[in-house]
Amino acid sequence: MRMLTRAIFAASFAIATGAVFAATPATGLGQAWPNAQDVSTNPNFHVYVFAMGGVEYIQVNDLNGNVLGSVGTAGGQFITLPIGRFAQQVVTPSQPASAPTTAAATASAATVYNDGTTAVTATPLSDGTMRLNAAAAQLPCDPIDCSLKGIH
Repeated sequence: MRMLTRAIFAASFAIATGAVFAATPATGLGQAWPNAQDVSTNPNFHVYVFAMGGVEYIQVNDLNGNVLGSVGTAGGQFITLPIGRFAQQVVTPSQPASAPTTAAATASAATVYNDGTTAVTATPLSDGTMRLNAAAAQLPCDPIDCSLKGIH
């Protein structure tokens, strides 16, 4: 009886974990319509997130599926990926745009992605390009003040 119980437990565990791992991973980084959920916070953009090896890759597309730019992030560090129409205009805390421009912003920065850890904004520029800015998401308040005041 004990062997039967263990066998049933093992089979149940295998089925349960198999169902979890059977979910189709997000694929298609760099594609117009990747096999990934659109997680954009802005209706004028599509944002897709891919994860591999502890690195999160965030891709921003326009409404027509054109890839605008992408960043990789892990442990608070960022790197610009060389994909997208405006990859040279992607800015991170440690990396300025690779092709600086004197073009002025034609509108305020729009948040296109924010998961509480990472935020990405898009700013249209006067020369027709788009600046993407990826950075650590801002906390609503100082963690010490939040804990003292009970704000979460």
